Amino acid sequence: MRTTRELREIVLVGGGHSHVQVLRSFAMEPPPYAHLTLVLDVPLAIYSGMVPGLVAGRYTAQELEIDCVPLARRAGARVILSPATGVDARNRRVLLKDRPPISYDIASFDTGSTVGGLNLPGVREHALPTRPIGLFVRRMDAFLEKARRHPSGKALRAVVVGAGAGGVELAFTLERRLRTELAAGVEVRLLEAGERILPGAAPSLVRRIETQAEKRSIGVECGRKVVSVSADHLALEGGVELPCDLLVWVTGAVSTSLFADSGLATDPRGFVLTRKTLQVRDYDDLFAVGDCASQIDYPRTPKAGVYAVRQGPYLTDNLRASLAGDRLREYRPQSDFLTLLNLGDGRAVGSKWGLTFEGRWVMGLKDRIDRRFMRRFQVLGPDGHPSAEFEAMGTMDGETEGMPMLCGGCAAKLGQSVLDRALERLEPGPKDETVRLGLEHADDAAAYAVGAGDHRPVVVSSIDAFRAFTDDPYLLGRVAAVNAVSDLQAKGVRPRYAQALVALPQDRADETNEESLVQILAGARTVLDLLGVTLLGGHTLTAADALVGFHVEGIVASETELLGIDRLEPGQELILTKALGTGVLFHADMKGMARGSWIGEALESMQRHNGVAAEAAVAHHATAATDVTGFGLAGHLAEMSRASGVTAIVDIDTLPALGGALELMARDERSTSHEQNAKAKKGMRIADGAGSHPKLPLLFDPQTAGGLLFGVPTAERDACLTALRKAGETATCIGQVVKRPADGAPIEVRAASTL
Repeated sequence: MRTTRELREIVLVGGGHSHVQVLRSFAMEPPPYAHLTLVLDVPLAIYSGMVPGLVAGRYTAQELEIDCVPLARRAGARVILSPATGVDARNRRVLLKDRPPISYDIASFDTGSTVGGLNLPGVREHALPTRPIGLFVRRMDAFLEKARRHPSGKALRAVVVGAGAGGVELAFTLERRLRTELAAGVEVRLLEAGERILPGAAPSLVRRIETQAEKRSIGVECGRKVVSVSADHLALEGGVELPCDLLVWVTGAVSTSLFADSGLATDPRGFVLTRKTLQVRDYDDLFAVGDCASQIDYPRTPKAGVYAVRQGPYLTDNLRASLAGDRLREYRPQSDFLTLLNLGDGRAVGSKWGLTFEGRWVMGLKDRIDRRFMRRFQVLGPDGHPSAEFEAMGTMDGETEGMPMLCGGCAAKLGQSVLDRALERLEPGPKDETVRLGLEHADDAAAYAVGAGDHRPVVVSSIDAFRAFTDDPYLLGRVAAVNAVSDLQAKGVRPRYAQALVALPQDRADETNEESLVQILAGARTVLDLLGVTLLGGHTLTAADALVGFHVEGIVASETELLGIDRLEPGQELILTKALGTGVLFHADMKGMARGSWIGEALESMQRHNGVAAEAAVAHHATAATDVTGFGLAGHLAEMSRASGVTAIVDIDTLPALGGALELMARDERSTSHEQNAKAKKGMRIADGAGSHPKLPLLFDPQTAGGLLFGVPTAERDACLTALRKAGETATCIGQVVKRPADGAPIEVRAASTL
């Protein structure tokens, strides 16, 4: 339900162990009169407590992952997939990479840390650092593959540098994994620069670990400081060289550069200083938790995930209290907590209140605790459906049974059949000799001649606008600009001038709409400026929902230079750039059912303009082209085929799909305009082998800022595809153009078995 009361903006930077708890709490009980934004450099957060289990082979990577995007959607949060680079606390702005900063009323940082010593010679080239944790997990398979390629008959020498809890677990789990998988001998060493392993741990726990290390022939060496690394050895302080084939770098936590130039108070290591309330010193509207912060009153608290987990409820309560003007809770780090260390062989060692214990039951306890924690935040199960934990929460705000959320972007276009019928009923206008492409031409753009003489230049123009498909205004502006210039690029025309049309929600505060307008236009400018398009001005208004569009113009010397939609020729090959599926993906994203990696891939595609594709089409003698948008591939291809009097034969197997699109379609997820587009089936011929093909729904999925579709001579096909792919474009030959028989359809869809 909308309200005219001004919303306060909460910005969460990072998807750490505390912030995921805030998201879950806000999903269950949204705070009144607040809007939440989550800023992420990557969509996935990794639960550090299960990483050693991954190394041991106990867990898959997916079991460690918290996909923050569907979790944020459940909390009604805007998601910005862009690294934060700093904070301007005085002006209440979070600085972002390669885009304008965003404003906040309250902000919180949970961005973790990195590991020390990365600048030592050779470390970045030859070691596997454990932070960022996500990168460590992604590189683990390649790391183990390197071990498997080690020459047989020669012992593999693995070294773990850093003997805190993480280093100890990784030494044991790596040793077990390597000995299990390799026929050759394995030597594992654990190096610690300090005087003892597990600093701060109970002496009895240290003794148990040392005993287990001796039994497993894991060499434990303290007082060993690395000064440089090479491909096959470590150089230690004192001139000692240590042979090494595999190196894991688990040294102590150091701060990232996030707060370096912020003016915020930091400790000597660069961690931002916070009070007992988790508020940054000197700023009541700024919080920091987890490894990126150090508490003023508890400076010796280790950088460990257990503290970030414990801080989560305090941060959640204090964010709510800040909104309400209530008193904040004070967090005091626990002096003792349950320590459980994975030994990699199905057993674990534990410690609590000075007592230690070990065995398989300890590993079972650790496994239950870790899995229970993960179940609270993993919105989507392995099958892509909402997990039981989140299914029990019911539908998201705005979604009711039988009343699906309405999609934005080009999925919100008026149906093609409705448009065609309306235009047919419209009386013809006065004849205008200057018009080259007008209402009577079902083309991507309009065109009219200017000046005098027989060879007058032609102005080509188009207007395109859509309702917001994302609540990130910067991305909205970028994609709207890409989408708008695409109509001219499909004509082979360089866009030159643009005017903006922006509608902003009428129930938002002036300051909010001002910020949104700046973000929208800044995003659009990144595209328009790159293409040499001058933004001349435009028109703004308020409406029920945000809407962004552009009128775009370009000039060509003659209309003969234009690519038409009516010039497909028999014998041509059909080239499609960009993969399909944006409609279903963003429909699922609105419902909190799309994985963050899927949305990231789709956004990357939607922000890539079609200029390179248009140049390749012209260079390889294309005669007809269109861009694929709201009517779907089938709708736009049928339009071309009818206008050209030919039949397009589509090989359904070749259709490129964005990640997750086919998976969602297999579960009967559809954009709200999909059914409307699917009416095109009536005019198509679909072979038996293609009628039940899983890719068939892709033909009718509405695309926002989709790719180009064009025909080139068969002799040019391979060279065109090579040129496009070399330029970084997704490019596929999806079929051929043939002469239409008397009883033929504009499109025939075949599977490989029926070609």
